[in-house]
Amino acid sequence: VQLQASGGGLAQPGGSLRLSCAASGFTLDYLPVAWFRQAPGKEREGVLCISRYNGSTYYADSVKGRFTISKDNAKNTVYLQMNNLSPEDTAVYYCATGISPFSCVTMYLPDYWGQETQVTVSS
Repeated sequence: VQLQASGGGLAQPGGSLRLSCAASGFTLDYLPVAWFRQAPGKEREGVLCISRYNGSTYYADSVKGRFTISKDNAKNTVYLQMNNLSPEDTAVYYCATGISPFSCVTMYLPDYWGQETQVTVSS
């Protein structure tokens, strides 16, 4: 049972990256899945969450209009599409999921965390 995050790397300002969060051993169909990030010297923050009903909740105002979250049930994978990247998006990104009390409202105590994937935005 695990979450596998991938897709990070180096991007130029204004560029795009797509992060993937694939689950194995369980299904994401009816689970909320969130992306968090932690920039150097800063606390971890919630970025986006997709609910069990596929509604999106933004937690970082700075990504509105640039990042989107989606779920592919057939692939048991959640994606974070990041467009128009800026250096301020440089961080380690994590995905997480779980059952209550974790939800897109609480963003609290997920049961599973994916491993980190580094996103670096630099020219």
